[in-house]
Amino acid sequence: MRVVATAAVLAFGLDQLSKYIVIHAMDLVHLHSIEVFPPLLNFRYGENTGINFGLFDGGEQTGRWVLIGLSLVICAGLSIWARRLPKHFGLLLSVGLVIGGALGNVFDRVIYGYVLDFLNMSCCGFHNPFVFNVADVFIFAGAAGLILFEGRVKKAG
Repeated sequence: MRVVATAAVLAFGLDQLSKYIVIHAMDLVHLHSIEVFPPLLNFRYGENTGINFGLFDGGEQTGRWVLIGLSLVICAGLSIWARRLPKHFGLLLSVGLVIGGALGNVFDRVIYGYVLDFLNMSCCGFHNPFVFNVADVFIFAGAAGLILFEGRVKKAG
């Protein structure tokens, strides 16, 4: 469980640090947009009250607390599941990344009422209107790792 806890703490910390630096220290909250490596990477300020890509973005307080509760239940379930897993570093690391990323977004919802987003990536003539954050990257990477490593653990066992 040490791998899970360490990965979760690092993912949470890096997410919150990135949000503080970009949104507050670099003043994205007032600038609204900073070109970093256009068009590939830009910082654009976003407040997401829904889930990925603004889905279920009703802006209601009930939805906020439902998403917080659901995220906490998923984190608890992953923690319990991780205790039963074989000691596979990649699988445990993936669980920790999902938990840390989810808790980073939960923290935002509790403190601000929405998730702070700032990363925007576009490429090859495609303009992506959506923004995301470092927590979302960790959640995605962790989920991909769960799929990849869980199948390998089953084959090895």
